[in-house]
Amino acid sequence: MSEKDLNTLFDEAFANAQLIPQDSVPQDMQLILYGLYKQATSETTTPLMFQNPQDIINAFKLNAWMQVKHLTVDEAKSEYIRIINELLKERNL
Repeated sequence: MSEKDLNTLFDEAFANAQLIPQDSVPQDMQLILYGLYKQATSETTTPLMFQNPQDIINAFKLNAWMQVKHLTVDEAKSEYIRIINELLKERNL
């Protein structure tokens, strides 16, 4: 798969993700998708830190991203695409 093809598929998957009702996706899956998206689109190797260390939502988001930091950008995009396509199929969208 060429770089352009992967980027096009990733952009389509991101657009399709907007069709999936957020409340129909378990929070752990939302965090996985967040981490994959951040890994796939980040131009820095260090995640942005949050200012309030007691902000539990940002802590979970940071953790989700750190869980996938070992993936390359292309691997993160491919996994994001796979999950979104699976969610769309499960919800008949």
